Amino acid sequence: MPDAACRMPDAECHPPGGIRFEGEHQDLLLSFATMNQRQFNASGLLQARGVTFAYPGLPLLNAFDLDVVPGVTLVTGERGKTTLLRLLAGVLAPQAGWIAAGGVRQDEDPAAYRRQVFWIEPGSQDFDQQTPREFFQSLAAGDMGLDVGVALEVAVRLGLEPHLDKAIYMLSSGSRRKVWMSAAFASSAPVVLIDDLFAALDRPSVEALSELLSVEAQHNERAWLIAHHDIPHGVPLAMTINLDSLIRG
Repeated sequence: MPDAACRMPDAECHPPGGIRFEGEHQDLLLSFATMNQRQFNASGLLQARGVTFAYPGLPLLNAFDLDVVPGVTLVTGERGKTTLLRLLAGVLAPQAGWIAAGGVRQDEDPAAYRRQVFWIEPGSQDFDQQTPREFFQSLAAGDMGLDVGVALEVAVRLGLEPHLDKAIYMLSSGSRRKVWMSAAFASSAPVVLIDDLFAALDRPSVEALSELLSVEAQHNERAWLIAHHDIPHGVPLAMTINLDSLIRG
């Protein structure tokens, strides 16, 4: 990948590598890959220019520039990861600068911007009264866009089949995160933001997510920004954003 794709300090670019999937989950992976042949606007997926943000007495980002390329980007560092994702999701507003996704600036058209970005707060209670099946259907009918069949396939792969018709408030924190992740993989948004990727997940789910992210990394049609302390096993990265080199104070 050309160096020009990474225009921020200490970002690393890694060309996607070829990965083969074999065994009992090959059919799901192939089905998922076929679904992801949808056309996304791959140019200018996510950009930030001069973004500044600080909490009282706690400086974080100062004149931050970013060009996110298709594939999987790892966001790492001791602090600031969740704040950066919330800024990119439009939950927080920059104190200076601007952010755009798919050519839509967050400050100029917030509603259109949100349609470009998939983000659910990991601890969200907004969907507690819905079942996972109802949650997928509501996203499919709304602005966010979602393929219900793919969401259900991923949910089953993550072990959620016994819980698909239970209210989300009844699920464990790990199962709730599996619901959000199933929706992320089935979303039509060209940019996907995931905080603390493997928190509260069992080992089979961690392995399944790593496989599915590897498929995403190979197809280079969407941008995934994953906040995590380390590289997910077997997932080729397009970029690494190390916030420790950017945050001062």
